[in-house]
Amino acid sequence: MFRRVVESETNGEVGVEVTWNIMDDGRPNTDLFELVESGHMFLCYFSSSYLGSRVPELNVLETPFLFDDLAMAHRALDGPLGEALAVAVRASTGFEALGFWDNGFRHLTNRLRPVHMPEDCRGMSVRLQPNVVHEELIRCWGAIPVAVELSHGIQLIRRLDVDAQENPLANTVAYGVDQVHGHVTMTGHLYGARGLFAHRPTWEAFPPDLQANVGKAARSAVEVQRKTAERMEADLRIELEASGVAFVDLTPEQHAAFVDVSAPAIARAHEGVPGELFDLARS
Repeated sequence: MFRRVVESETNGEVGVEVTWNIMDDGRPNTDLFELVESGHMFLCYFSSSYLGSRVPELNVLETPFLFDDLAMAHRALDGPLGEALAVAVRASTGFEALGFWDNGFRHLTNRLRPVHMPEDCRGMSVRLQPNVVHEELIRCWGAIPVAVELSHGIQLIRRLDVDAQENPLANTVAYGVDQVHGHVTMTGHLYGARGLFAHRPTWEAFPPDLQANVGKAARSAVEVQRKTAERMEADLRIELEASGVAFVDLTPEQHAAFVDVSAPAIARAHEGVPGELFDLARS
């Protein structure tokens, strides 16, 4: 969609070359940051959490239960919160944030039992990505965090060396976790955003009409990606239920219990992040 809009709006005078997966070239995905910031590529998408150490403001998105649903997240990221995060990215990096895609809400899956309340997690070992807030969250539920990088985590899950994990449904299926975990609880405890990060000097050098066209293309891509991601999660749930995976949808009271017990992790997420960003997210 991004390519289509750019080439259409410029009557074909500007072309867009797409690299579908940098790892196909034997490079780690994190090389995208260097390639874009150096200007060898113009644009990439990447989970915002990877820039949290350089842009602390982005860590607002690592707050448990920050958004109630996708509509709330989209309003915030397309409004004042997204604008504030773009300013912060611009101030600390060589990137220009052109928008935010969905990586979906993260949900808890496990191989042991249905989880309806935090106490159902007691004693479970849970693989998660290394992040101090995420680890604190799992401890708040009475579970045992096992924070390891992805490839090692997948091995632990498949060998049954850990009991549970947390991920969007798309990742759960992509990593084959659904083959060993028969229980999914739709906790929606963390929202994942993927930033569209462009090479800022190139962006700033564009004449106004081209900058407007590229901005329009980015917004069009955001709209399409979000709808596609939401539809994919719905379709994946149908497929998983058909394969025998059992889903738990939390009642309002059960959801509130998870939020309440997660208070220490939510407080930790506020450390080092300007308080006004949380106001923008929740307003």
